[in-house]
Amino acid sequence: MCSIKIESIVKEKNRMGECPVWEERENSLVYVDINSQKVCRWNSVTNEIQCVSVDARVGSVALRKSGGYVIALGTSFAFLNWKNRKVVTISEQELDKLNNRFNDGKVDPQGNFFAGTMAEETAPGVRARHQGALYTLFPDCSVVKQLDHVDISNGLDWSLDHRTFFHIDSLAYAVHAYSYDECTGRIGDCRTVYKMEKEEAMPDGMCIDVEGKLWVACIDGGRVIRIDPETGRRIQTVKMPVSRITSCCFGGKDYSEMYITSAYDGLNSAALAKEPQAGEIFKVTGLGVKGIPQYYFAG
Repeated sequence: MCSIKIESIVKEKNRMGECPVWEERENSLVYVDINSQKVCRWNSVTNEIQCVSVDARVGSVALRKSGGYVIALGTSFAFLNWKNRKVVTISEQELDKLNNRFNDGKVDPQGNFFAGTMAEETAPGVRARHQGALYTLFPDCSVVKQLDHVDISNGLDWSLDHRTFFHIDSLAYAVHAYSYDECTGRIGDCRTVYKMEKEEAMPDGMCIDVEGKLWVACIDGGRVIRIDPETGRRIQTVKMPVSRITSCCFGGKDYSEMYITSAYDGLNSAALAKEPQAGEIFKVTGLGVKGIPQYYFAG
């Protein structure tokens, strides 16, 4: 077993760091700070951080084949041009649900962008249930609703054979698998892959490795877990120095590094004193397994 090393690489703290994406063409990690309404990029060569402010909470960012990014912010899909910092709205959803916003998203093997919504809390611990949905933005900019009655649409990825879609609805405290049609981009039958243990708390972001195993970030569980979707068993736990672990992705020149985002929103002053690194972004090396490159939105 390799020895695992955890280091903080982005010390600029994020209120709600999320959706890390390795961008090979820029040698950079792209991510969002949802609650600060920012899309950011950390350059692994220069260590420089650049951010673009947007006008709503931004749940996710993904790479666009033609350059720049596709983002899900507020209840809209949009393109972000990094050079001129312009945001162009493509499509608006859920205009009737004023408390909803987009959350996690990712591009599928065919170049379609999947992103889901959730209801914001109206008071601490209080939110309307089953208000969210999962959508797919296709390269022609059409949008299809794939799932309804979701609580907090969160982590997502696809099996290596592209026949299964994995998805997390955080308040179900489980990872689910759906049949996935690569030709149409549509999802079908559902089964439960893994139910969270109590100490793992709530599942958040997720990614897959080259062995087809899933890595799940445990918000308020202070860890990332590796699960086998075939057996439904947890096979590894990586404990982190902060509790609010939000998402993970593989990156680096050979995709052997894992990048893990975290949050400090939701921690009181006593908790923050115990977690001076809350909100930072971490790099984990020595996991002994690699990830796969991110897919690009084809539109």
